[in-house]
Amino acid sequence: MKREIFSEEHDLFRDQFRRFVAEEVEPNVLEWNKAGIVPRGIWKRMGEEGYLGANMPEEYGGAGADFLYDAIIMEELAYARAHALQASLHTDICLPYLASFGTEAQKQKYLVPAIAGDCLVSIGMTEPGTGSDLAAVRSTAIREGDDYVLNGAKTFISNGQNSHLCIVVAKTDPSKRHDGISLLLVEADTPGYERGRNLEKIGLKGQDTSELFFKDCRVPAANLLGQEGQGFKMLMEKLQQERLCISVGCMASVRRSLDDTIAYVKERQAFGQAIAGFQNTQFKLAELETEYEIGQAFTDRLLAAHVRGDEIVSEVSMGKWWTSDLQKKVAAVCLQLHGGYGFMAEYPISTDFQDAAVQSIYAGTNEIMKVIIARRMGLEG
Repeated sequence: MKREIFSEEHDLFRDQFRRFVAEEVEPNVLEWNKAGIVPRGIWKRMGEEGYLGANMPEEYGGAGADFLYDAIIMEELAYARAHALQASLHTDICLPYLASFGTEAQKQKYLVPAIAGDCLVSIGMTEPGTGSDLAAVRSTAIREGDDYVLNGAKTFISNGQNSHLCIVVAKTDPSKRHDGISLLLVEADTPGYERGRNLEKIGLKGQDTSELFFKDCRVPAANLLGQEGQGFKMLMEKLQQERLCISVGCMASVRRSLDDTIAYVKERQAFGQAIAGFQNTQFKLAELETEYEIGQAFTDRLLAAHVRGDEIVSEVSMGKWWTSDLQKKVAAVCLQLHGGYGFMAEYPISTDFQDAAVQSIYAGTNEIMKVIIARRMGLEG
């Protein structure tokens, strides 16, 4: 079915990027998963081809295109199971902070090379013991002269091993909660900045996820992003797009699991016929196909609204929890339809099952999404 939100130009761009993925990404996915990290060279190739800044301003090396071009990149990487290459984290979650809140000097120093693929960016929100409660972060950045002295620890930081720059969430006023939070641009080679181990996970094997430690790390005051004490508001402003990115990737992963399973059940024989001929198989896949169409239609509606500039905090919260739960459901049912082969690592559906688990956890747990929705419905106690 033709997706109405995409124009002919979008479709041409998708074909172009799909060729890039087929040639330079997909053949390397298994190797990256085994290594637990992707080589920085693929980021440089992405930058050279203009795939790290489609939605970024032209004056900094971006294409100045609409967000749908970035959504296409997310979808094609997810469909190729290239979860190791977290382009959306770099391009659509981290870079908007620089583009929206950075000074001209910060944009020239960090945004330009980030779009070119020379400076990989991560964001340090989560801490041991804080989870989704950003106001409870314990990392501190205390002003001393022309520097902030940063101390604290972060965990579960995606792109943590590869990134050259981390947007660190810290308390510049520890006596306050939300109003004490600021964002600092911290270069990875700053003394006192230490990467911990590359964390071993049950899914997203090739995506480097790290602990980060800061001990008397002196960050120039010029690297304060935006205004001191405004960090929480900046985070809330950008989380709409982050959660929409999750929905976009979830739906592309659902489509891949379904496509592969439909092909499998047509070929797999049991009791003298293809298992696609059994009513249970037909009903299960018919149900999942229906839910995919419903989820994709809602996600496309959110994409269109986001491109228009609408405020859709409730809706992206709905989309994030529903599509991520759907991805887990689809992966589990499709694995079951593969029978014993679904439990074998050589069959990609087993990878889908593992990779789906985190979708309901990061970018705000699905329980937090429901809290947000309920509050915006006026249901606070």
